[in-house]
Amino acid sequence: MKNLLLIVLLLLVFTAKAQNNSINLIPIPVEVVKQSGSFLLKNGQNISFNKAEARTVAEMLAQKLSTPTGFLIKAQEGKSGAIQLNLSEVANEKLGKEGYTFSSTSSGVVITANQPAGLFYGMQTLLQLLPKEIESKAVTKANWSIVAAKITDYPRFGWRGVMLDVSRHFFTKEEVKKYIDQIARLKYNTFHWHLTDDNGWRIEIKSLPKLTQVGAWRVERAGHFGERAEPKPNESTPYGGFYTHEDIKEIVKFAQDRNVTIVPEIDVPGHSMAALAAYPELSCTKEKVYVNPGTQFADWFGNGTFKMKVENTLNPSDEKVYEFLDKVFTEVAMLFPNPYIHVGGDECYKGYWAADAGCQALMKKMNIRHVEDLQGYFMNRVEGILKAKGKKLLGWDEILEGGVSTTATVMNWRGIKIGAEAAHLGYQVVTTPSAFTYIDYIQGDPTIEPPIYSSLRTKKSYSFEPVPDGIDAKHILGGQANLWSEQTPTFRHVEYMTYPRAWALSEVYWSPKEAKNWNNFTTRMETHFDRADVAEINYSRATYDAIIKTTNKDGKMMLEMETEIAGIDIFYTIDDTMPDKFSAKYTSPVALPDGGITLRVITYRNGKPIGHLITLKRADLERRR
Repeated sequence: MKNLLLIVLLLLVFTAKAQNNSINLIPIPVEVVKQSGSFLLKNGQNISFNKAEARTVAEMLAQKLSTPTGFLIKAQEGKSGAIQLNLSEVANEKLGKEGYTFSSTSSGVVITANQPAGLFYGMQTLLQLLPKEIESKAVTKANWSIVAAKITDYPRFGWRGVMLDVSRHFFTKEEVKKYIDQIARLKYNTFHWHLTDDNGWRIEIKSLPKLTQVGAWRVERAGHFGERAEPKPNESTPYGGFYTHEDIKEIVKFAQDRNVTIVPEIDVPGHSMAALAAYPELSCTKEKVYVNPGTQFADWFGNGTFKMKVENTLNPSDEKVYEFLDKVFTEVAMLFPNPYIHVGGDECYKGYWAADAGCQALMKKMNIRHVEDLQGYFMNRVEGILKAKGKKLLGWDEILEGGVSTTATVMNWRGIKIGAEAAHLGYQVVTTPSAFTYIDYIQGDPTIEPPIYSSLRTKKSYSFEPVPDGIDAKHILGGQANLWSEQTPTFRHVEYMTYPRAWALSEVYWSPKEAKNWNNFTTRMETHFDRADVAEINYSRATYDAIIKTTNKDGKMMLEMETEIAGIDIFYTIDDTMPDKFSAKYTSPVALPDGGITLRVITYRNGKPIGHLITLKRADLERRR
């Protein structure tokens, strides 16, 4: 009897702790109660909205439903539609600005929220409850049914973001809009737009036209970023691009319709080589530099310190720099209505400052003992410029060096500890430590993935906890995923690097902490693989691959393997044959023989190959000890 009752409960109730596999939502809602029956979407049914503010969401949903079904579905004001989008007359405080309730029965669907943002997120839930064919770009056939359920949902954090670097590689206006649309459907609400760096200036500044005439373009180069050849004298600069004011206004409006705030980043005082290519007089040396095409322009010493071979920093002692920045931020502030402007502040090399007479004179005048502290002076000047334009300063955690007021907001990337320290000092923090959120890192075995300097598995991203131990959660605004584009030259590869890790992080930032369950997430993730296939969105399948490492035991090299997803079998050979399901099956650590062996590994599920073939020679295995 007890077992029977348990089965009944599992079939009826889908909550943060007891989740029904037929409802494969990402991110997982606060509470879902599955009920009997379903709603069938049919031709001629309409979407109604009770207030004018809900019209945009209703029309967006009507378009999304009409395209793959071929049905004539209209959005109309009122409460008579089979699908109803209702803004509450009396606010439900539990739902906040972005929460919603969702009710589907055999007679229809009702989504209720305090604000249009909540309706938008309820719409995403509705779409995920429909079959995968809803993602089709053309009319297709499917059973257009939605399971009967009651859902209550609202986000854990107010800041749920994804950063895209468009400096290293430029992505078109339409590609940026496509990316924003994709992340909005995962209930992300912030698009951090990394617009300037050493490798390209991507935003039109009408008062400083050389920023895009010169700074937006560089020589064409192939090969691994950081290993490319220097530009030749008078070589043409065909590679690049930038966004005009009109482009940006269009993208901002597109994002607003999807409840996404765009936070622009102008990276200063370091990472400014593209700006200095246009205006070299803003540097300490005044020497002409180029927009960097991916050369090795710095020596890194392995402990986080480095030395620049080419100057890429603005001169903090030159008043013309602040006049320049005032012009830049005037136009940026005009284009982006959100309260924040991200000013970078990371990886600023101080060597040229230390050798500059003007910087030394400024240090003496300001009684600054260490050249590193000039960054604090610079950032405080920049914050003053932003405040005059009604904007808040946001920067990477290096802005703490040399001191910046607690009215600034810190985005920690160098580790959880730095974010905790910033929060303890009273700063508002957007927490995005690289070890969990840098989605440009390798996500599978380094021998088969394009090379990057570090790795990050989807399971580790999913394990991230944004609120450090002992820190008051009120100081943590939320977090985001960051995609740097040194090795991401195409939009298809942007998608490949983003998913499924952005699916995992969407749940970290939206869902209740206690709702997280890796094994359950992977089940839902796999249904989203299928949906992405229909939508023609690229993604990585590295979660199916074996994770291979070696250890030493009694003088022997031991082979240890595992998988991120449960229920996958690992087969291997060391005799120069190709592995399949009849090869040795890995169950426990294996002592490898001496000699020049080659390990070959493949994964299977239910008797079918599912992962990549991984091949490692003995030298590769030795390096993994």
